[in-house]
Amino acid sequence: MTTLPIPDEFELGLQDRERLTRIVASLPLLADLSRSDILLYIGDGTGPATIIAQARPHSVSPIFRDSLVGQSVSEDDNALLFRALRRGRPVHDTHDVTDRAIPSFQETYPVRSHDGERVVGALGLVTNLLEYERHRRRNPVFQQALDHLQQMTLLGQLCPAATLSLFGEHDGIMVIDAAGVIRYVSGIATNLYRKIGHGENLVDTAVASLPVDAALFQQALDTGQCLEQESEEEGFIWIKKAIPIREGGGGVGRLLGRLRSATAADNDYWGVMLTIHDATETRRKERELRIKSAMIQEIHHRVKNNLQTIAALLRLQSRRSESEEVQQILQTTINRILSIAIVHEFLAQGEGTPINIRDVARQVVHQLIRSALDPELQIQLNWFSDDIFLPAQQATACALVVNELIQNALEHGFVGQDSGIVVVHLRDQGAAVGVDVWDNGVALPPNFDVQRDGSLGLRIVQTLVAEDLKGSLRLYNDDDGVRAVVSFPKAPLPEPSSPLGEF
Repeated sequence: MTTLPIPDEFELGLQDRERLTRIVASLPLLADLSRSDILLYIGDGTGPATIIAQARPHSVSPIFRDSLVGQSVSEDDNALLFRALRRGRPVHDTHDVTDRAIPSFQETYPVRSHDGERVVGALGLVTNLLEYERHRRRNPVFQQALDHLQQMTLLGQLCPAATLSLFGEHDGIMVIDAAGVIRYVSGIATNLYRKIGHGENLVDTAVASLPVDAALFQQALDTGQCLEQESEEEGFIWIKKAIPIREGGGGVGRLLGRLRSATAADNDYWGVMLTIHDATETRRKERELRIKSAMIQEIHHRVKNNLQTIAALLRLQSRRSESEEVQQILQTTINRILSIAIVHEFLAQGEGTPINIRDVARQVVHQLIRSALDPELQIQLNWFSDDIFLPAQQATACALVVNELIQNALEHGFVGQDSGIVVVHLRDQGAAVGVDVWDNGVALPPNFDVQRDGSLGLRIVQTLVAEDLKGSLRLYNDDDGVRAVVSFPKAPLPEPSSPLGEF
């Protein structure tokens, strides 16, 4: 059960807490349908109230920009709220939202305890005044359906709606009564059905004339659950949500004024609200994106294979050479190529997915242990790494930096020695990444300069760090050894390429 931020001094039983949890789960759906910002307060009017939940509409611009959950509210802050808490009945009035001076209409409904004996909180609906005036002119059937949904929310009876996708401003709405007769169709829904050949007015017709809708309608009535399904109709892909509405009777004032007990065994339904979202264009773009992603992954896979082929050819050339210097140069080049191939291997698994440099570094280190460590020397290579997720370009540069620093330590740090230790540590520093490579080999000469005195590998590292990673490189003698420290800021991770389920 979701933990609500209820003040310790406000005592509530388990049943009341469960009921509040059900109310909170219904708020996003109600906010979208009513086009209102919704605040759930805990309090009885004898002291400050506390906001324990908030829902913003996706069908219109929200009024409150920031989260208000956890804030304490006094009577001076919201007199309307305290009137509802003390009187135990709904109140409403126009006012300006103080932080943005938006003319608004506020409706506040008391929330009673499970047994109906006392007020434990209130539900506040804050609607842009222009949107409220539009709602007043909407079809009475839709207004009545929304009134019922508000009552169901207050009683914790609205079916679980947390798994439903978001309702958007371009979604159509249809209201069907319990007898299966369509009583209301919004203008957007009318236009959607015209696209699939229903040019006639659907109001007062049987939902049975729409087989897909009829099946969803009946399933919602039978189960009493909020349902969602995707279907293809005449070449269009629609996302439909069915919300069963309990029988209440009367207008919202009378309906909410008496607040029936949540324990009422009322399984009669007033009807079903059906919402329709045209996802055709969204699904087309998702399909194109999946195809593009698959092609890019295949390219990365082929690049990895081609790089490994090049490395194999260079390895053959190295074996045929009688010059140790040439063999060393070729082996160093092979390691660089394979370090890049490792990154492409990860990219082939998921294009656009951030790469954990810890996994890349592991393969780079194991590759160097196999190819760069002289088996006749007792050199120990240890490495440690945090989980650090980087975009592909930074991951490639970082992999090369790790490869070059380790190779430099192995090739130049232990000249004339037959044993030693190399320690590699990759640190997540919040907004930055730190790469630390230390060895206990030969110390750096005085006034060492990378560009003047460093190897080709160190100059490559300096270029990568400065130009690709926009960071810094330091080399210095430390703890009877040499330490190379690289630090660079993290680049922003790519946004998810396919926002599935959001409309």
